[in-house]
Amino acid sequence: LERNGGADGLVLIGLHTRGVPLARRLASLIKQFERSSTPVGELDIGFYRDDISLARRPMKPTDIPVSIEGRVVVLVDDVLFSGRSIRAALDALQDIGRPAAVRLAILVDRGHRELPIRPDFVGKNLPSARDERVNVRVLEVDGVDEVAIGS
Repeated sequence: LERNGGADGLVLIGLHTRGVPLARRLASLIKQFERSSTPVGELDIGFYRDDISLARRPMKPTDIPVSIEGRVVVLVDDVLFSGRSIRAALDALQDIGRPAAVRLAILVDRGHRELPIRPDFVGKNLPSARDERVNVRVLEVDGVDEVAIGS
């Protein structure tokens, strides 16, 4: 909100699956501070991925309730790792419209980037080994809020 000078012109877009409830939570917090609603969209990047077969999971709806033209889009996701998901999200956004700016909000940044992508907003930096797995679970999807590191 500080960086944008308030909520005007903001659109939060959560990446399926866990970025969507995180974006909704952020919109709820913004409403408490700004007393105005911030649009929240859902983005499925499956068709834009270069590292995951489409057969691995069913597609989910992309639903962005407002035009992103000239707005500040904040992409919201749970874990930032290689940067490939965010690259795919940026490609998907280009097919939808041309925002004034795109920002990135991540709950957990675990490092190990393969692409030059850096988040604007980070909940927690969590150093991890490349072969470790960082699992984020959210109440709306998994019935519990937690971040766990495993192998």
